[in-house]
Amino acid sequence: MLRSKRLSVKAYTDGILNSDRLILSRAITLVESNLPSDIELAQALLENIIPHAGKAIRIGITGVPGVGKSTFIESFGEFLTQQNKNLAVLTIDPSSQLSKGSILGDKTRMETLARNPKAFIRPSASGTALGGVSGKTREAMLLCEAAGFDVIFIETVGVGQSETLVHGMVDFFLLLMLAGAGDELQGIKKGIMEMADAVVINKADGDNIKAAKRARIEYQNALHLFPASESGWIPEVKTCSALQNTGLSEIWEMMEKYVRHTQTNGYFDINRKAQNLNWMKENISALLEQEFYTNDAVKNSLPEITKAVKTGSLPALNAARQLIQKFKGK
Repeated sequence: MLRSKRLSVKAYTDGILNSDRLILSRAITLVESNLPSDIELAQALLENIIPHAGKAIRIGITGVPGVGKSTFIESFGEFLTQQNKNLAVLTIDPSSQLSKGSILGDKTRMETLARNPKAFIRPSASGTALGGVSGKTREAMLLCEAAGFDVIFIETVGVGQSETLVHGMVDFFLLLMLAGAGDELQGIKKGIMEMADAVVINKADGDNIKAAKRARIEYQNALHLFPASESGWIPEVKTCSALQNTGLSEIWEMMEKYVRHTQTNGYFDINRKAQNLNWMKENISALLEQEFYTNDAVKNSLPEITKAVKTGSLPALNAARQLIQKFKGK
């Protein structure tokens, strides 16, 4: 079949710069691949498109289970496309750590947005990446930006370390919350609250409107207790109903205000540069680890050394040093 044939770097580059959705999807699959031939092609492609990337607003979205993330993303996404914005949604699905399979149900969850010609939804299996963030989400984001998308959403699975990782790759970090579920602040990690540039209380409709208003005051008071952020931005709390499409314009106005604020004081650019450096360091760690465990000398010695560590006959630190010496060929 023609579609399965390998494209050239130029064909990938031209397709992305011409906003070809099919080629964009194939390019994301390419950068997610671990095949040596694909890695080489992906590297060349990323170098070609990076001058055209970086112009989108990158928004991370997380929230407690049951908060209605998919409904919010669909409603907010529809709102943004009505403002003539091109939107890419990178959703990270939970993968089985046994089968490495993925649910990949986002297009089912966001049927209306998936049919929207100004929106592009790309589910990515989280695989072995820490906390449910795909190891190649950043590269996918760059490809989407080069393809002309104005806004990028990155949705976390809302567990483990995924919030920290997503916070490290976006401009604006949104925490979705619910009202009327007992103590509003119970079960919310302080660290996640500190990372949030805004808290949005969803499902503020029907009998829940009063509870949402109370929760808004509680969260706003709680946010004032945290130290001032480097951006100089004071996090805001908003209420919305993704189901009834209320409060969405206020959320977007707040995000635009944040971008203006951080671009004016220089933080926007400083943060992006710091993220790029951290991105490089994370990739160095990941690539070294991959090279370490695929090294023949390490693979041959690992079972015996692992057994010695398990039985307690060899200290873990000594074992690690022995394996590194083998890796270095000493």
